[in-house]
Amino acid sequence: MKGYKVFNPDFTCRGFQFEVGKTYKHDGPIEVCRRGFHFCRNVADCFNYYSFDPKNRVAEVEATGLVESDGDKSVTNEIAIIREIPWAEMLELANVGKCNSGLRNTGDRNTGNGNTGNRNTGNWNTGNGNTGNRNTGNWNTGNGNTGNGNTGNWNTGNGNTGNWNTGNGNTGFFSTITPTITLFEKPTDMTYEQVCKIEGIQILNWNYENNWWIYSEKMSDAEKAKHPEHKTLGGYLKSVPFKDACALMWGNLTADEKEKVKAIPNFDADIFYRITGIMVED
Repeated sequence: MKGYKVFNPDFTCRGFQFEVGKTYKHDGPIEVCRRGFHFCRNVADCFNYYSFDPKNRVAEVEATGLVESDGDKSVTNEIAIIREIPWAEMLELANVGKCNSGLRNTGDRNTGNGNTGNRNTGNWNTGNGNTGNRNTGNWNTGNGNTGNGNTGNWNTGNGNTGNWNTGNGNTGFFSTITPTITLFEKPTDMTYEQVCKIEGIQILNWNYENNWWIYSEKMSDAEKAKHPEHKTLGGYLKSVPFKDACALMWGNLTADEKEKVKAIPNFDADIFYRITGIMVED
């Protein structure tokens, strides 16, 4: 049975010295967590028991004798240390997606752990673009949301900044009512969902981005000096301030798209400028 094992920087584990290319035998019975040589079948599972530290050494191993397993951990009476795995390769093995610096991610560009979506910086998210934890929706910065665009916690609706709401667009707590939305500081009779369907709003939502993954080969010398972690991760996540991102977005919009943004109900050029830093003619 093939597997993986983590060692201290000196290639020891619990005081026992190992060496790549050698086979070790344990005399007597084996028992998970007590007797024998331990390993994991999946490399990510190793870090349930060892510190996620680049100083530690990781090796591909093969159990050539008796094997007993309990959950994600196995033990054998005979283990061969096949080869040491470079840390960068280990990260690729631990993550199914790309550019992840956490563990057990199946999406792309996750810096947290256990994400199945993309671009999450929190943990255990199944949606996309979440910075909180345990979200199943998208673009949540709070925790435990099943809707989208929530900055509060434990909401099942969308666009809530409060907590425990099942409706949409609530800033308070424990509300099932979906309030109407103001646009450019003026009241409307529209709900959050209706506002999200406005073409100009959709254009802004689709085109705004303030984070980009920059691969090592595309990094400048200054970026490499500032982000030495790129050697391990293969790049770094570049972030820009909100108004800088708005300016980049606006510069990439077509003339027609800009007109649709200006057609948002109650559009006010002065308010738009104060919020985004973008100067447009009303």
